[in-house]
Amino acid sequence: MTGLNIPNQPRILIVGQGAREHAIAWKLAQSPRRPTLFAAPGNPGMRAVCECLDVSAGDVEAVVDAAKQHRIDLVVVGPEQPLSLGLVDRLTQNGIRCFGPSQQAAELETSKAFAKALMKDAKVPTASYEVFTDAKAAQEYVKRCGAPIVIKADGLAAGKGVVVAQTVSEAESAIDDMMLEKRFGDAGAKLVVESFLEGTEVSLMFFVDDSAVVPMLPARDHKPVYDADRGPNTGGMGAFAPVSSFLEAGLTEVVESTIVHPALNTLKERGIHYRGVLYAGLMITANGPYVVEFNVRFGDPETEVVLPLLKTDLLEVLWAVSENRLSDVSVQWHDQAAVCVVLAAPGYPENPQTGSEITLSTGESDVVFHAGTASREGRLVTAGGRVLTVLGQAADLSKARGVAYGIVNQIYFDGKHFRTDIGLRTDLKQQ
Repeated sequence: MTGLNIPNQPRILIVGQGAREHAIAWKLAQSPRRPTLFAAPGNPGMRAVCECLDVSAGDVEAVVDAAKQHRIDLVVVGPEQPLSLGLVDRLTQNGIRCFGPSQQAAELETSKAFAKALMKDAKVPTASYEVFTDAKAAQEYVKRCGAPIVIKADGLAAGKGVVVAQTVSEAESAIDDMMLEKRFGDAGAKLVVESFLEGTEVSLMFFVDDSAVVPMLPARDHKPVYDADRGPNTGGMGAFAPVSSFLEAGLTEVVESTIVHPALNTLKERGIHYRGVLYAGLMITANGPYVVEFNVRFGDPETEVVLPLLKTDLLEVLWAVSENRLSDVSVQWHDQAAVCVVLAAPGYPENPQTGSEITLSTGESDVVFHAGTASREGRLVTAGGRVLTVLGQAADLSKARGVAYGIVNQIYFDGKHFRTDIGLRTDLKQQ
C-alpha cells in the first residue's frame, strides 16, 4: 500500500449502467480496502456488489446531490455523456473527489473536429481530414477524394457515428444520413471526413494525471456486428487483451512518446490539465501507429478485458489520479489473457428488439457483466442492444476464448446474437 490517505471502507459512487461500469464495480469490490459501492443508476447485475440508486447518469445535479446524500468519498464516471455535461467540474466545485476529465478536456471525445485540430497542432500522426457543416460541400469533397473514405459525426453518437465507406455512393449516403436525415441529431450537424487508413486496429488506454502517464495493456475491439468484420459498426462485439504482437514490437512506448505526451502537452499549453483515462484508438499502419480517435474514459468492451488483468488495486490507482499522485503507485499486470464476448439483442445495432427473458445457467465462478438488462416482475429481461458481456480469463488467449464461449453457451434469450471469432486474429499484419 502507498502513502495515499484512503479511508477504510471508502464510499465509492460509480456513474453509469453498462457492462463497463459493471466491470469497474466488480474490480473495485475486490479491493482489500473493502469499499462500500454505489451505482447511478447501475443495472441488475451490479446489485450483487453495489447499492443501485435511482439517479440518471446524465442528470448532473442529481448525481451531485446523491454523492452528498450518501457521503461519497470518490465518484468514478464511466460514460462519456456525463463528462461532456461537466459532471466532474460540478463535483469538484462541490468539494467531491472524482475520477475523470473536466468538460473542457472531454472535448477530445465530444468533438472529433476539436480532437483532429489538437492532433494537427501537436503533430500527432492521424489521418488527413476536412471538417464540413454543409452536406453538398462534403459530398463534393468525397467525389474529389474517392473511396474508401471515412465519414464521422463530430459529436457523441454512442460509438455508431462512424462509417468506413467503400464506395463514393456509400459515403454520400452516410453524409445524407447524418446531416440531412439527422440520424444522430445535433451530433451529425458537423462532419469530419478523413482519409482511410490501412492497418490493424488496437486500443490502448492510459491512466493520466499531472504527475504521470501509465499505459494499460493493449486490447483489440471487434466493432462490426458479424464474424470476419462484416456488417455495420457497433459499440463493440467483444475484445481481447493483451495484444502480444503490439507489446513485442515495443509500440506502447512509441504511442506514449509520439501521441499521448504531445497531445497532453498541447492541452496543457491551452490551460487544460487532463486527469482520468485517456483512450487512444489506434491504427497500426506500415508507418507506425496513427490515431483513429481519442476517448476520454474507459473503453467498452476493452475495460471488460483490461481491468481483470490489473494486479494493482484499482481503487488505489483511481484515488491516486484524483490527487495527482499517480506517480506514487506501481501499476502492475497479471501475466494472463482475457477475452470478452458481447451477447446482443436481435436487430442490433439498427433496431434491437428487447423484452425477452434471460436464462443464466452459469456457475458461481463465471463472470458475466450486465449491459442492457432490466428486472421486471422478478425476471431478468433484455433492455438494450448489447445485453451481456461474458468474460474468459486464463493463462493464454486460446484458453481464455474457451472459457468465454463456454459461458456463452450457458446463457439463453430469444434471438441471442454474438460473434464466434473474438480473439482469433491476433497478428498486427492480419486484416
